Amino acid sequence: MGLASLVSLNFQGSQDSTLDLGKAAFTVNKTYSVSFQNGTAAGQANKLFADTRTIAASSNDDLDLNGLLTDAFGGTLSLLRVKALIVAAAAGNTNDVVVGGAASNGWITPFGSSTDKVKIKPGAVMALFAGLADATAWTVTAATGDVLRIANGGAGTPVTYDIVIIGADA
Repeated sequence: MGLASLVSLNFQGSQDSTLDLGKAAFTVNKTYSVSFQNGTAAGQANKLFADTRTIAASSNDDLDLNGLLTDAFGGTLSLLRVKALIVAAAAGNTNDVVVGGAASNGWITPFGSSTDKVKIKPGAVMALFAGLADATAWTVTAATGDVLRIANGGAGTPVTYDIVIIGADA
């Protein structure tokens, strides 16, 4: 069972201003992307997890990246490296979706410490992806650094989010 994946972020923007004797314009068109082929080395990944999940008010969703998540075919994921992580908060959420900050065995590699978190506002997206030359990406350490916490940032209402994890098991 092989995996091929493309992660891409495209930004297009323009800004103009009227000046005394004319008009000035500035345009940006930039794409950042990586295409992972099947495997576990640099520029490769062999595992995929994708799901839409809901978290009750004032609760969290602790995702064990090494041993508890299952892929679309029912296989257990035992990730040792995360090559890409995308978390998208549903636009209809009232509360933020908060990524990071697991109380124990936290997967902190992209965050820096166990208390670092990213708040994703309703309708917003967070995306991390490793470059093609990066064989390590963000490491997962079984039993001591493998829990990715996704939390509901408030009380009163649930939050829904989409998550995509592309990784390698070696």
